[in-house]
Amino acid sequence: MSLDFLALHDGPAPLLLGNAWDVGSAKALAFLGFRALATTSSGHAASLGRNDGGVTRDEALAHATTIVGATGLPVSADLEDGFADDPAGTAETVRLAARTGLAGCSIEDWSRTRQVIHDLDLAVDKVAAAVEAAHAGGLVLTARAENHIRGVDDLDDTIGRLQAYERAGADVLYAPGLTDAQDIRRVVESVQRPVNVLARPGVPPVAELGRLGVRRVSVGGGFALVAYGALAAAARELLEDGTYGYWATAGEAAALRGAFDA
Repeated sequence: MSLDFLALHDGPAPLLLGNAWDVGSAKALAFLGFRALATTSSGHAASLGRNDGGVTRDEALAHATTIVGATGLPVSADLEDGFADDPAGTAETVRLAARTGLAGCSIEDWSRTRQVIHDLDLAVDKVAAAVEAAHAGGLVLTARAENHIRGVDDLDDTIGRLQAYERAGADVLYAPGLTDAQDIRRVVESVQRPVNVLARPGVPPVAELGRLGVRRVSVGGGFALVAYGALAAAARELLEDGTYGYWATAGEAAALRGAFDA
């Protein structure tokens, strides 16, 4: 596996993973100081004018190749459910991902096609297949338990799933949607692998997450939503008020001077 990428999870503070949605955002995040990047399924889909879940496997892999080529940083790809409801299909997706230059990838237990969380036995089999393919291809495999981001507030089940994914060989564990510090602490203390937390409203600051034992923090589609939110606010201002106050926000882009090729 990508030992250099995995080693970044052992630093004195949580690894901050910048989720990029195109070449420009990848270069910007690298320029601003992120040490590793990830793709975002929702941000990528939005860049194509689609909702999250609307990207095909081939498109996701091509996108991963593009983001990898944008900077010299390690990149982990959001591969959703592996674009398959079976272990063999999941493994094939990870094998193809290993050819793109990625350092890692994530597999979730939410079915894109059936719109349900997989039964535990199937989810574990998919993670095990993904782990075998990932390690054969030099990738760090992150296993995601989707309960809380999908409205299932069952911490005991989440912990049980993450423990099962750890036994299946996952290198990093992730339960997006957790916000309460004590819940996060319980998850961290229940497993031996690095835990990733999704940065979102209500989540403790990074420094506190570090004290709780969290080893990685990612933003998912958050940065892409900030960009689209700024676009929406600027467009409304011009259309409804006819004023140009949005240039105050645009001025923040000066911090990226030098991030892009001449």
